[in-house]
Amino acid sequence: MPITIYTYKNCDTCRKALKYLDAKSIEYKNKPIRETPPTKKELKTMLAHMDGEIKKLFNTSGMDYKSLNMKDKLPKLSEKEAITLLNQNGNLVKRPFLLGDNFGTVGFKEAVWDGMF
Repeated sequence: MPITIYTYKNCDTCRKALKYLDAKSIEYKNKPIRETPPTKKELKTMLAHMDGEIKKLFNTSGMDYKSLNMKDKLPKLSEKEAITLLNQNGNLVKRPFLLGDNFGTVGFKEAVWDGMF
């Protein structure tokens, strides 16, 4: 699987992540997270990389997370329900969302990414 990164064009952290990949000459496919959220399969794969901690996949500082009162709702959702919700609303997904053959991460921390590349 080639590297896929989901980003939002107005996200500074996403821009930093793309600059990082470009500076390292790493090929990737960039997808707009709002228009084309990660697939359920990609979300499940990422969940495995996050040690099964579903909350790590959510953009907890986002407006949609807050307006939907996800802080209270999330603990009551099944994994399947949470994955479906993320798949249907890219604004809820933590970004950037980066998946490769044997790795995946959300957010951008240069030290973490240095360990992957």
